[in-house]
Amino acid sequence: MAFSSPASSSLLRAASSYSRTRFFHSSFRNLSPTSPSIVNHQRSLASASVRSFRCSVPRWSHRLDWSSPLSLRAQIRAVSPVIERFERKFATMAAEHPFKAVLTSLPKPGGGEFGKFYSLPALNDPRIDKLPYSIRILLESAIRNCDNFQVKKEDVEKIIDWENTSPKQVEIPFKPARVLLQDFTGVPAVVDLACVRDAMHKLGSDTSKINPLVPVDLVIDHSVQVDVTRSENAVQANMELEFQRNKERFSFLKWGSTAFHNMLVVPPGSGIVHQVNLEYLGRVVFNTKGMLYPDSVVGTDSHTTMIDGLGVAGWGVGGIEAEAAMLGQPMSMVLPGVVGFKLSGKLRNGVTATDLVLTVTQMLRKHGVVGKFVEFYGGGMGELSLADRATIANMSPEYGATMGFFPVDHVTLQYLKLTGRSDETVAMIESYLRANKMFVDYNEPQQERVYSSYLELNLAEVEPCISGPKRPHDRVPLREMKSDWNSCLNNKVGFKGFAVPKEVQDKVAKFSFHGQPAELRHGSVVIAAITSCTNTSNPSVMLGAGLVAKKACELGLEVKPWVKTSLAPGSGVVTKYLLQSGLQEYLNKQGFHIVGYGCTTCIGNSGELDESVAAAISENDIIASAVLSGNRNFEGRVHALTRANYLASPPLVVAYALAGTVDIDFDKEPIGTGKDGRSVYFRDIWPSTEEIAEAVQSSVLPDMFKSTYEAITKGNPMWNQLSVPSSTMYSWDPNSTYIHEPPYFKNMTMEPPGAHGVKDAYCLLNFGDSITTDHISPAGSIHKDSPAAKYLLDRGVERKDFNSYGSRRGNDEVMARGTFANIRLVNKLLNGEVGPKTVHVPTGEKLYVFDAAMRYKNAGYDTIVLAGAEYGSGSSRDWAAKGPMLLGVKAVIAKSFERIHRSNLVGMGIIPLCFKSGEDADTLGLTGHERYTIDLPSKITDIRPGQDVTVTTDNGKSFTCTVRFDTEVELAYFNNGGILPYVIRNLIKQ
Repeated sequence: MAFSSPASSSLLRAASSYSRTRFFHSSFRNLSPTSPSIVNHQRSLASASVRSFRCSVPRWSHRLDWSSPLSLRAQIRAVSPVIERFERKFATMAAEHPFKAVLTSLPKPGGGEFGKFYSLPALNDPRIDKLPYSIRILLESAIRNCDNFQVKKEDVEKIIDWENTSPKQVEIPFKPARVLLQDFTGVPAVVDLACVRDAMHKLGSDTSKINPLVPVDLVIDHSVQVDVTRSENAVQANMELEFQRNKERFSFLKWGSTAFHNMLVVPPGSGIVHQVNLEYLGRVVFNTKGMLYPDSVVGTDSHTTMIDGLGVAGWGVGGIEAEAAMLGQPMSMVLPGVVGFKLSGKLRNGVTATDLVLTVTQMLRKHGVVGKFVEFYGGGMGELSLADRATIANMSPEYGATMGFFPVDHVTLQYLKLTGRSDETVAMIESYLRANKMFVDYNEPQQERVYSSYLELNLAEVEPCISGPKRPHDRVPLREMKSDWNSCLNNKVGFKGFAVPKEVQDKVAKFSFHGQPAELRHGSVVIAAITSCTNTSNPSVMLGAGLVAKKACELGLEVKPWVKTSLAPGSGVVTKYLLQSGLQEYLNKQGFHIVGYGCTTCIGNSGELDESVAAAISENDIIASAVLSGNRNFEGRVHALTRANYLASPPLVVAYALAGTVDIDFDKEPIGTGKDGRSVYFRDIWPSTEEIAEAVQSSVLPDMFKSTYEAITKGNPMWNQLSVPSSTMYSWDPNSTYIHEPPYFKNMTMEPPGAHGVKDAYCLLNFGDSITTDHISPAGSIHKDSPAAKYLLDRGVERKDFNSYGSRRGNDEVMARGTFANIRLVNKLLNGEVGPKTVHVPTGEKLYVFDAAMRYKNAGYDTIVLAGAEYGSGSSRDWAAKGPMLLGVKAVIAKSFERIHRSNLVGMGIIPLCFKSGEDADTLGLTGHERYTIDLPSKITDIRPGQDVTVTTDNGKSFTCTVRFDTEVELAYFNNGGILPYVIRNLIKQ
């Protein structure tokens, strides 16, 4: 159920005290649904309904019909009479809508109507015809939600005039139709919501105001680890371990699904959030009580963009921003430029969608698309399947764009039918999008659209490639891989270098693997993982991997047993078509048994390497490799012992596993020796495009999607047996090491703290370029000597039960200690030493970052961070902002920021500052041993978005930076000490 209908835009009204902020907080008009008598009546009705459900059914699903997310939402209304009353009330207010003149009926072909919609053609404005399709979605949302409070007519005009306004960095509001979460980011989001409820209670306000007002779907997919491999029982064994480690987290999420309205939790073992979103949750067009409007979604995972391949506008945001959106706050965003990316031609034989996306990623990184939309068009679109498009859209964060958007066309409609959406639903989607000029029909003449800039790629020019060894956009053509690897060994330490002395480059580490002689060299593959929604959602590359395995088996090749192989599909559909095709048998023979349904190796949940392999790597300082079909390969992410990590298509993952090394020229060197004693080459095992297409045609069937998603809602015995309390207020356990009440709102008052500068701060860390959110707040394993490990050991947690940082994001004590805990952190204060430490400037001591930060904090000193370009790239990880805030960091001064991370810093009250063009810490002669004062006005009305500020040091240096509060509403967040305090104060004022 969504509150994005025109009527419901009146649900939240504005009453902000900030004279310069045109965004206002949510409030109700006329009959107040929060008046005491109504609230009490609503509570009694709601609690009685919920109690009756709780007595008889598992709470996570409400025993509802999951034939589709929409039908499920309709049934949830049965347990939420409060929301029903709101809808009835606001339906009567539609007549007040500023754009009621363009509210139009959409007729059904056989008579009657699908519903009503706000018609863009009815505006009769020729500028709309030239708008990119992605901007039309923003326009429709602004028109539908226009109430001249949260969304004004002026905002609508800004979007219509996009061609002229987008270069001016104008601000617009956007209200997404729904919110998407996964469990690593979902747990802290639910913790925050529970904590916000507590804050409302302590401040004497109505806690029932803290409920999502738009549909929220949370898919548990980030917790499964690859503990057991090469076993028919791997799925069950890994799930049992997953529940042992995460029972408390899962119980908490199950509690959240009952304590908060409009929140659904998809249990562990169901699939990867973005593949589930693509195959099942994505609506494309909503029909809410007869009001039609485009689906749109923001998610707390940066790869939410995968849904853009389905023609749904979606992108990643920080958890705190998503929480505000759940609570009815419009999202403030800068109206983006749109890069038009024209595709022509078709992919050559043997070239995969993964090769294409790595090529596109490199092109767009070079072009520069941070903060922009990318919209794909052109004759080549017809040559790309929906799954190919989703692969490209998925990696939007890797090329830096907010979205990589594919407008809906016939290919989209075919995919919707394939994945089990009903014929009537698909007909409604097509009719609506055609009527509102949001459908692309390549059989008709195309109106020329205007873009901010243009790129073009002939698909025939794409060649097989991989990316690495440390960044997704460092693409390497397969034919150049051997020479590139040898260059990496020789180059100085950096993104493309390991600085291995020539005399040890040919070192061989011999060891015994369970009684079998084994050896490793630099470049040896020790992890080969078919993983990640990027590729497991694409049948062509998954079946391609199966064909490689089959050909290898038939020729007598076999993956060495010390290579840790795994296959983690993004949904049960993959298993069905691999079994249907008969190819899973051959994948099993090569060690690629299914290990679970989740992100696994892509998020860093690769599990431990065999002790003998780990010892051989560590004792001989081997540069070991991982090859994975994921989307991220940053240092320290995949596994602590794999310093070289390459992204590749699933069939290439199998090929490199068979070769056992990345130090190979596939064109000239054999992969191995076959059963007849002859050399087997890459070309002997590589399937043709036609072979793959035949396998897809015969094996991927609509019934597979229907049966998978009918079963997905039934959970599994371990999930269904979890018992949770019925209270709507969470009972915090002070002894819990997973769920801990965070300190964000302690001592909070109704008076905002106000704006502030920074005085005499020490530099906590001094970084170069491309510091990722994995560096700032790692998601993977907890190192045995780290401050987080000490915290857990002190509380009786054994090392084997540490789990990962990602799984402990519900505990601020662990996460603060895990901030800047990446073992590959390069901090200039350490003069070349790599690791999670820094220098405590007053004493010169070398300490863990957490210990140094606490020493500064306890002494009453603020701290700042110096950084280079692309600070905060990677995952949309709000802990990468929460953690520094808890450490006492007041500002980050960088050459540039990744979009989501900058927003997260603002959301946590940290000041983001950019050096002027051509300047950085090095050119200014800053060492990090100085003390820094940032001259920012103390009155919020004296600060403008993007204004210059002066930074001075205690040794007499002075330089100018740009303050990266990009919108007026971000200034309001800063004035309140962050986005959530802002939301709380405004909800209380209603």
